[in-house]
Amino acid sequence: MKRTMHLDDLIKEWDFNPHTLNVRMVKGSDGRDVIQMRVDMGVLQLETTGRPDGEIVEGCPSFLEYLQEAVLENAELELDEDQCMEVDREFMQFYHRRICWLRLQYYNRAVMDADHTLRLMDLCERVSPDEEWTRTHEQYRPFVLFHRTQAAALGALDEEESGEDAVMAINSGLETIRQFFIKHEAEEHYEEDELVVRLIELRETLRSEYEVGQTLREKLRAAVEQEQYELAAKLRDELNKRDFD
Repeated sequence: MKRTMHLDDLIKEWDFNPHTLNVRMVKGSDGRDVIQMRVDMGVLQLETTGRPDGEIVEGCPSFLEYLQEAVLENAELELDEDQCMEVDREFMQFYHRRICWLRLQYYNRAVMDADHTLRLMDLCERVSPDEEWTRTHEQYRPFVLFHRTQAAALGALDEEESGEDAVMAINSGLETIRQFFIKHEAEEHYEEDELVVRLIELRETLRSEYEVGQTLREKLRAAVEQEQYELAAKLRDELNKRDFD
């Protein structure tokens, strides 16, 4: 019996819409969940665990973990051309799955994939072959942080139905992005950055919709700025107690 190799039936029953992200969760031939993304002229299929392409890299579940082991064995490791290509492959795969998780509203999974990418960025900065290669990847860090912050905030709403937790997640993400701008001596561009503006708009929308006043951390920051140190100490104790609980 001749094996069918084309995608005609699949593509015919699932039209591509260029105005939205076309994503769905389906069952694989063995019953496992897989993600499918309809793209122009085709379909991408991604695994839900491990590497999105399902590959094992030198016995490791991802290229990140392979590199982590390699660095432990050789602290002076520097990426060669083939390894740089593998890094780029993994970045792209996790990007595709991250936006799929966001579209499917699996926010905790989106956070996990963003964290994987950020760890890979951190490691690659350490073992980069040159500064130019590092810059080509670091320029995307705010974008990854933007996705992570979105997912963390919306995930907080799903889990706790708490607007305050969501606002706190956005504030934390904004501060991380600010530190990126400071590190690269571009803090003057922080407030006008499109991603920052969009996160602030989301924060204020959630603050209004869920009637969230100042969070504890915002009150603490204001108390320190106004030199109200006794109040700041009480707020810090309350924050520590909440974190411990």
